Amino acid sequence: MAVPKKRTSKVRRDKRRTHDALKAPVFSVCSKCGEAKRPHHICGKCGTYDGKQVIEVKE
Repeated sequence: MAVPKKRTSKVRRDKRRTHDALKAPVFSVCSKCGEAKRPHHICGKCGTYDGKQVIEVKE
């Protein structure tokens, strides 16, 4: 059976878990309409990306 030979210390356990924390999502401001949007994504409000109209958004 696969059983640990030694007990894992608290420090070793916590060092392994350092990358498990959740991070808050990052938002940027749309240059055309000023709405908050995710970076490198199309704006859901006006449908622009990098200053160009990409999709038509229904009102």
